[in-house]
Amino acid sequence: MAITSSPTQITIRYDVRPGDLGAVTAMQGIEYGEQYGMDITFEADVARGMGAFGRAIAEDPDSGRMWIAEQGGEMVGSIAVTRETESLARLRWFLVRRVARGTGVGRRLLDEAMAYIREGGFERVELETFSELTTAARMYLDAGFEVVDAAPRLQWGREIELRHYELKL
Repeated sequence: MAITSSPTQITIRYDVRPGDLGAVTAMQGIEYGEQYGMDITFEADVARGMGAFGRAIAEDPDSGRMWIAEQGGEMVGSIAVTRETESLARLRWFLVRRVARGTGVGRRLLDEAMAYIREGGFERVELETFSELTTAARMYLDAGFEVVDAAPRLQWGREIELRHYELKL
């Protein structure tokens, strides 16, 4: 299952293949480490969540979905939705690598995830991120999310402002 965009030659697929979970985890660790100074505890937290996600979708494909953006066979972005309860979805692991920013792939990934959430009959969707991700924040606000909580904390080897977003459908 793939959605292709010929202007940028970026393909988005949602069939999770062996190696994808590790590749998304590595992409997150590398990009956030290099750009925002996150330490290895960030990647460890991503890996923990990714492992739970992989097991959940293997046992019940309706427990969530992940989209992978690829360009020339290389992973350039991802986003996932996890089913927390019958009425609550969580948006996770949204990242577009620097090489693919400005192509519109981030908007396409978010649109795919939001369509899945709406079609899934969820009543609410949540996500957590940190304040420095301003482009993603604009996309979340444009999609109707609201910041419901923001607090400074020492996490992932540095001081961040963790933000909790919510959208009631």
